[in-house]
Amino acid sequence: MPVPVVYYIRHGETEWNAEGRLQGTQDIPLNELGRRQAAFAGSILADLLARDGRGGQLPEFVASPLRRARSTMELVRSTLKLPPGDYAVDDRLREIGYGQWEGSTLAQAEVSHPDLFAKRQAEKWTVPPPGGECYAEVHTRVSDWYRQLTADTVAVAHGGTGRALIVALGLETPESASDLLMEQGVVYVFGDGGLTKYS
Repeated sequence: MPVPVVYYIRHGETEWNAEGRLQGTQDIPLNELGRRQAAFAGSILADLLARDGRGGQLPEFVASPLRRARSTMELVRSTLKLPPGDYAVDDRLREIGYGQWEGSTLAQAEVSHPDLFAKRQAEKWTVPPPGGECYAEVHTRVSDWYRQLTADTVAVAHGGTGRALIVALGLETPESASDLLMEQGVVYVFGDGGLTKYS
């Protein structure tokens, strides 16, 4: 069976993104730039689906349950002239949990837990924030999600989830993926040829 293609979109910007705050599981809405980024990603996706000769056969659509991802998905689908709410939600695509650091900037997190912060900077894949998750845990749930795919899929989720997927597919190591930039307003295509970014 051919490997499913994943058209991966990180949610658009929120005010917490703009302020450099760790969002994790907090349900922060898109800001105006984020809404424009989501619509732009939808136009990129439309071009990619036309390029791939899909005609009337669309991929599956699935989003993280967090509002910023769902709003992005709905704007993407509206750009594609599809019913905005007609997509699946999968909790395995939620963002990495930052626990007690959610709402903090990195500088504030460092002040609150200096030793743990330093340890996590050195071993981000395996060291969780206080009360949060490490990337290895996110990798486990994202790998489980990917293994059950049976069709090409548009997934709208988060930066941390995207990093975990890149490692799950063997495209980066945990060390190289931990700080990898996952951009907003672009479409990442995971397929037989590896990973390609369209912006």
